[in-house]
Amino acid sequence: MTLKLDKVNRGPHLSTLVASSISREIAQGRLKPGDQLPTEQALATTFGVSRNVVREAIARLRSEGRIWSQQGRGAFVADATNATVLTIDYETLQRADSFRNLFELRGMLEVQIAALAATRRSDADIEAMERALDGMRTAPYGSVAWLKNDLGFHRAVAEATRNPYMGQFLIFVSERVRESILAAGNQQKSDDMARTTLGEHERILA
Repeated sequence: MTLKLDKVNRGPHLSTLVASSISREIAQGRLKPGDQLPTEQALATTFGVSRNVVREAIARLRSEGRIWSQQGRGAFVADATNATVLTIDYETLQRADSFRNLFELRGMLEVQIAALAATRRSDADIEAMERALDGMRTAPYGSVAWLKNDLGFHRAVAEATRNPYMGQFLIFVSERVRESILAAGNQQKSDDMARTTLGEHERILA
């Protein structure tokens, strides 16, 4: 088994890069179902990252159904039929049209999700949305604080639906939007986008 793994560039999304690199090895057949992954230490050395970063990447791959772990033995490639149906890798997020496509998808989802949330939300849900929105208003667009509060707003809306499937899908897309901004080096920053996003959020709360 010969793997093509390289050190990853430094940044706020190292675990995403590591997970994407391992996913690529699986997709291209260099890692096959049943194959054991190198140890945490070996992967950390190969990628030039800490073991904590590797653990985060492994946890992500496990949640996507791409690998499974057994205590005392390590991590193994799962059968492809166990993998999450929808995944968006780091290379895809770097494409110029990815941010726009994801942003449009999230906007369409929110129309229906917000309508359901409006009929089921509690005072606590509204307060959580308002806190997140206040945080977005005071943070520069695309900054870590802005992205954290944006995701917090969508989590609050998702929670208000009381429908775990809708919530999970909305959060999945929202997290990919966040990663797309990070992958682009925050090149998507603009006053127009900030106003558009805030306006959409404010309409949900109206």
